[in-house]
Amino acid sequence: MTPDLKILVWSVVLTFVQVIVAVLAAQGQVGLGVLAGNRDGLVTLTGFAGRAQRAHHNMLESLPLFIALVLVAHIANHTSVLGEQLFFWARLVYAIVYIIGIPWVRTLLWGISVVGLILIFAQLV
Repeated sequence: MTPDLKILVWSVVLTFVQVIVAVLAAQGQVGLGVLAGNRDGLVTLTGFAGRAQRAHHNMLESLPLFIALVLVAHIANHTSVLGEQLFFWARLVYAIVYIIGIPWVRTLLWGISVVGLILIFAQLV
């Protein structure tokens, strides 16, 4: 498997780990019964659980862009391992920092992940 596809797979693994953390944190806050139900009127998660949920949702917003760029770059044989690594490592640390609750560092890391996306895109134009 090529390095770009490996980073893509690890980004999916990161997203999966984030959903597990978010679900476990939500379960701790509202209980399994509430989560297993229809979730009508589900309370807004707060603290650790809320941050884990928001970090996961943010990754879900970024992941399709990353997947599309990596696959197009791979097919076109114009991969940017630097951009892919920037995205992955920034998103990994972003998730940790977001869940811990460090706002400005979180924003900086999000920006670094966007730079990674831009570097991948730049290889395609």
